[in-house]
Amino acid sequence: MTETDAPIRYALYFTPPAGSDLARFGDSVLGGTLPGLAPDEAAALAALSAGPRIYGFHATLKAPMRLAPGVTEADLAASCRLLAAHRAPLRAGPLRVARLGAYLALVPEAAPPALALLAAECVAALDPFRAPLSEAERSKRRPARLDPRRRALLERWGYPDVFEAFRFHMTLLGPLTPEAQESWHGRLSRAFAGSDLVIDALTLLRQAGRGPFREILRVPFSG
Repeated sequence: MTETDAPIRYALYFTPPAGSDLARFGDSVLGGTLPGLAPDEAAALAALSAGPRIYGFHATLKAPMRLAPGVTEADLAASCRLLAAHRAPLRAGPLRVARLGAYLALVPEAAPPALALLAAECVAALDPFRAPLSEAERSKRRPARLDPRRRALLERWGYPDVFEAFRFHMTLLGPLTPEAQESWHGRLSRAFAGSDLVIDALTLLRQAGRGPFREILRVPFSG
């Protein structure tokens, strides 16, 4: 399958407002332009952020999916607008740089229960628009390595890290060796000036082929 005939996928993210301190930090890391780096360090940073860069600086609320037959992008956008309507901004406290498996990400220091509830509502609301998993998509999640509950979540919802398995995170780098993770954890922690997380909008994105995800709709909360 070539890039041009690969399927179109959609995802629902939280993305920080453009121009905000949080957005500037995430975009800087993913772009390999963290201030104060030597040229070789910037090149290393750009290489380590290549995978996360495809998805953009974000937190996943509904994982990438193909649309079911008969479903249109307009249908999906309308559902996103309904999800955001009359919802008040959600304040989730300060963020920190954390190790998540072989990755580095920003996570809340103490995520409120309302954050997991929002993610669960997004998963359930958009799932009727999702095409069933293909064998390639299922294999990519390595179901044999998942515990029985997460395998069940994968089969039912198309993604294993939902509901009680959900953890809000904004990926920065990875996958990393243990040595690289240790080094870059310290550098990113020192570079991150800190930011309080406020979920104030939902962002719908599209991926054409194997290219980067592109924003097509950002719906501010109107409550």
